[in-house]
Amino acid sequence: MSSKRKAQGIHQEHNLTGYLFILPLMILFAVFLVYSFYFLFQTSFQSVTISFKNPEFVGLQNYKIILKDLRFLKSLFNTLLLSGANIFIALTLGFLVSVFLGFRFRGVKFFNSLFFIPAMLPVSFIAAVFSSMLEYKEGTINMFFRAIGLEGLAQQWLSDPHLAMFSVMSVSIFLIGIPIMYYTADIATLNTSILEAAVIDGAGLGQILRFILYPLLKNSHKTIALSMLLGGFREMERVYLMTDGGPGGSTEIIGTYIYRSTRSAGSNLGAVSAAAIIVLIVAFIIAFIQIKFFNSKKGE
Repeated sequence: MSSKRKAQGIHQEHNLTGYLFILPLMILFAVFLVYSFYFLFQTSFQSVTISFKNPEFVGLQNYKIILKDLRFLKSLFNTLLLSGANIFIALTLGFLVSVFLGFRFRGVKFFNSLFFIPAMLPVSFIAAVFSSMLEYKEGTINMFFRAIGLEGLAQQWLSDPHLAMFSVMSVSIFLIGIPIMYYTADIATLNTSILEAAVIDGAGLGQILRFILYPLLKNSHKTIALSMLLGGFREMERVYLMTDGGPGGSTEIIGTYIYRSTRSAGSNLGAVSAAAIIVLIVAFIIAFIQIKFFNSKKGE
């Protein structure tokens, strides 16, 4: 009995040491995250300016204003569209490139670096480069088309409402380094005997990729989809530096909407906070649905 109590005491002592070890992190978490959420939630029910002086409680009025704002609804739709493009590109092109890099050939390390390094660069830098490349008169893309006699393919990529969002989403192709990293790590842990058996049975490359390899990487799919989704809701620099939300709000996303609303003279930050709360709720709901979907598929 005494030995059992002694073991319990040692266990509690170890727990106390662990709690003390993470205490500084928990304090930082409480101060900078929990309080931030509380402050955002509280402000969303108030009418208050940037000075935060003399706030006036207005109940759900801010939420009603935001939900009736077509600019906000458009920006939310564009955010989901951009997130969807990020996920689609990562789960298709990212997967195929990872399989290609899985083959041991000369120069594979170079190609690994070629795809991974751009993901480590600041998004603002990449957005500035692509903005310059897609410029109508002197952009690299249009100058190339003109040089080879295809003047008709030169477009106003960033100022045409029908092309601007597509141009912004195309940058995601350049940012598949992180998905490739997830896939490459997961592929390295697979049992190669499964693939060898498929080859012996006469399965082609397309069948192996679609019916064997792709389903085996479910955990990577889930991780990548969630990270791309939540990353889409944090996007701002790409759109702000490439189109500034234009033309005519066709590329406005949540990040640029909130930034522009906060900067406008005499803005009601309570409404801005309400918009942020709505976005958080939407993101959490979609993330929850995604997790449930992947877990249900895993149980099949």
